[in-house]
Amino acid sequence: MNPPITRSPIQVVEYNPEWPDDFRQLRDRIWPSVRDIAVAIEHVGSTAVPGLAAKPIIDLDVVIRSRGDGPLIVTQLGRLGYEYRGDLGIEDREAFWTPESPPAHHLYVCPQDSIALRSHIALRDHLRAHPSDVVAYSSLKKQLAEPYGRQIDRYIAGKTDFILSILAQYDFCADRLDPIRQANQRNE
Repeated sequence: MNPPITRSPIQVVEYNPEWPDDFRQLRDRIWPSVRDIAVAIEHVGSTAVPGLAAKPIIDLDVVIRSRGDGPLIVTQLGRLGYEYRGDLGIEDREAFWTPESPPAHHLYVCPQDSIALRSHIALRDHLRAHPSDVVAYSSLKKQLAEPYGRQIDRYIAGKTDFILSILAQYDFCADRLDPIRQANQRNE
């Protein structure tokens, strides 16, 4: 079976200091519609780490109190043009197709006590505090983008061991890491 092909090549670019502003613009656009349900909107992913090379796509986690708030947030986000996609194999991380309006972004909804949210925050915060890991991760991502530029699954699989080596330092025991590894190899 051939790996999934992306519509456009994976583009990993140098860090752009405008990404935090792009996040704030998106957060300010979304927050009024979800503030009665959500507790926060977090900037996660590579664009949230100064100096880290990344695909120029902002990742946002809308944080909800509990799983029970999921149906209501799906409705609220739908009114903004976001289309619900399900968890894509990652428990407690609901994904949405995003409207075409810039800046380019991925939007997820996570309960505040979820492993998915905790892993996003742990990775982001670790990288913000460890510049040598930022250099290594940037290099890895650029190297993977060349041979796997149109094979997103292989690109993601190539990053998984690096990500899991960091998460293992933050109370993510092996039985919790395996589902993340499997999902990272299937999704995004």
